[in-house]
Amino acid sequence: MIDADTQLAYGIFWTAYVVAFVVFFYMMKLLFRWIPVYGVRTLLLAALVVLLLTPVESPDVHGWWMPAWLFGGYEMVLGDLAEASRAFFNFAIAGLVMLLVWVLDLVRYRLVRR
Repeated sequence: MIDADTQLAYGIFWTAYVVAFVVFFYMMKLLFRWIPVYGVRTLLLAALVVLLLTPVESPDVHGWWMPAWLFGGYEMVLGDLAEASRAFFNFAIAGLVMLLVWVLDLVRYRLVRR
């Protein structure tokens, strides 16, 4: 069982990670503003969300989630391809969901611009 201090550290990590992501996302949004095509701009931002916010559950502690890029990269370096493929499977699912959201956003953008 995980003690209270470890749970607190887990919560602090995710809070700091999400705050850092929001700041980074805002900075990238300002950087991508120079791209003239709306679809390309939003596709890059969607890829950023999928890359940095896709979680994967820890195999050691039930109910603990970690960033898939961190877990998948670490397991790939260690040579455990089965665990790394679990993280990349989560990337694939998140990418498909984000692709659907991106297409629906393009339809919304097209309808509003008329």
